[in-house]
Amino acid sequence: MAEGFKKVSAVRGMNDLLPDLSYQWEALEEVLHRWLHLYGYKNMRIPILEHTRLFTRGIGEVTDIVEKEMYTFTDSLNGDSLTLRPEFTAGIVRSVIENNLLYDRPQRVYSIGPVFRHERPQRGRYRQFHQLDVEGLGFAGPDIDAEMILMTARLWKMLGLTDVSLELNSLGQLSERQAHRAALITHLEKHRDVLDEDGQRRLYSNPLRVLDTKNPAMQEMADAAPKLFDFLGDESRAHFETLCGHLDAAGIAYKLNPRMVRGLDYYNLTVFEWVTDKLGAQATICGGGRYDDLIGLLGGKPAPAIGFAIGLERLLDLWLQSQEVSAPAQCDVYVVHQGEAAGRFALQLGEELRDAGLNVLVHAGSGSFKVQMRRADFYQAPIAVILGDSEMTSQQAGVKVLRRDGQAVQGEQLDVAFDQLTNYLKDATAQTEE
Repeated sequence: MAEGFKKVSAVRGMNDLLPDLSYQWEALEEVLHRWLHLYGYKNMRIPILEHTRLFTRGIGEVTDIVEKEMYTFTDSLNGDSLTLRPEFTAGIVRSVIENNLLYDRPQRVYSIGPVFRHERPQRGRYRQFHQLDVEGLGFAGPDIDAEMILMTARLWKMLGLTDVSLELNSLGQLSERQAHRAALITHLEKHRDVLDEDGQRRLYSNPLRVLDTKNPAMQEMADAAPKLFDFLGDESRAHFETLCGHLDAAGIAYKLNPRMVRGLDYYNLTVFEWVTDKLGAQATICGGGRYDDLIGLLGGKPAPAIGFAIGLERLLDLWLQSQEVSAPAQCDVYVVHQGEAAGRFALQLGEELRDAGLNVLVHAGSGSFKVQMRRADFYQAPIAVILGDSEMTSQQAGVKVLRRDGQAVQGEQLDVAFDQLTNYLKDATAQTEE
């Protein structure tokens, strides 16, 4: 280490994903991509960095995210205020508007990647964490709302998750929420003495979020508050009842939660959450809702939209509780070699085997045959190919089966001619996987 240089550690709440655990993420992401393609959703990749005003406009200036949690800085090169994305929806909508994606048809899109919030790190919640974000843009009816709930229910089945339950509500339309808001503020004003610091702060700026409190001292007051559902008009009720009818017909159980809110004016009609108690206190692993006014709010031609997000750290934690995800073998063939000629041939053989579709690790560096075979075992290689001076003279490689179906076996070493080696290893690899 350079003299005087202080060792650098990772930023608090931003964690390394080490090679020995990355296979778990890859296995989960493989399921997610397969599941999303079943429903015709296409991958969309947006920048991690956006102009700050996108989020202050798209998320809301009086939200905790904007007030307390965003990583915002001034670009020293041009003075722009920039922010690491704290969520996906605003950036996706910005891209949809900028690239005119709704010009001729609605869009089903999804994005996966890191998001950033300056929160107190805890289990399943970090300052850099990962989300899957799924959006249906340009769809107005309750059928797309139902599809999104049905598809998340299918995901839980694909992952073998059973202790996940659905909560559902309707936020109606803006005029209905405004009437409810006035009644709610009147109710909260009568109970000022019960409100905690957050409740006092949100009384006029974001009163809906007061109902979402976790403070036990405020529960009775929140339960007695006017219910938004009582202010819904005929169209909003019809939308919600049609959605519930779709879910009932599909056999999807749900709980009506009138205190589920979003607190931003562009959210409307359907909101839903999937919750579990398997991660300590009841945790939301998937939250979604309709936001028909956001595209217009961000400067686009008004269009309906709905989406949901899943926190992947929480989802992975839950998945690993329900089943074991085994680390795959890192290769199909491990090539062991000694001697200059054998080393040159080992590299050529590795390329030939890869051309044939096999995953190959060629031993790098020195080491006795015994040491190299231990390395092959460490990487859980099903087959080892052995090359030395005698093999180069005879033009025959030693081939030894080390594993079948992932289990170690004591196999004999066979000699295989170089010109038959590729075909032999393709067949032998297939047999070790049967």
